[in-house]
Amino acid sequence: MAENNKLSIICMSGDFDKAIAAFTLASGAAAVNYEVNIFFTFWGLNNIKKKKGRSFIGNGLLARAFNFLLGGRNNLPLSRLNFAGASPRLMTGLMKKRNVATLQELFQASLELGVNFYACEMAMHILGLTKDDFIPEVKGVLGVVKFLELSKGGQTLFL
Repeated sequence: MAENNKLSIICMSGDFDKAIAAFTLASGAAAVNYEVNIFFTFWGLNNIKKKKGRSFIGNGLLARAFNFLLGGRNNLPLSRLNFAGASPRLMTGLMKKRNVATLQELFQASLELGVNFYACEMAMHILGLTKDDFIPEVKGVLGVVKFLELSKGGQTLFL
């Protein structure tokens, strides 16, 4: 049986450390010629927003408030020991000091290596977001069934 080098990642977390894990796996797999698909849903959508900082985007007051509080890729909290938002900056400093790729570098490497980014249609609808709220490299807006079709025959990870 032929090996199918495909990795699909469901990124539902808006946590700094989980985003690092998603982009480390994605860029690493893409570097060794895997087809890589990342499906960003709910808080994971922060990773692919155009605006990397806090902004009032979305349709409706509650959606705008949620999106502001979520903050974007530059404001992802550490999942544990966040220390009022200081920990991601401290971790980034440690990563640089130890010559480990930072979140921004892993994100950029994933783009350059051709990782496919997809946004979850349902989560976008709930949060009042449109495709225009995301970076242009997002290949499409998908529902679960379409993502499962893309993932078929490979490994799927949930972060």
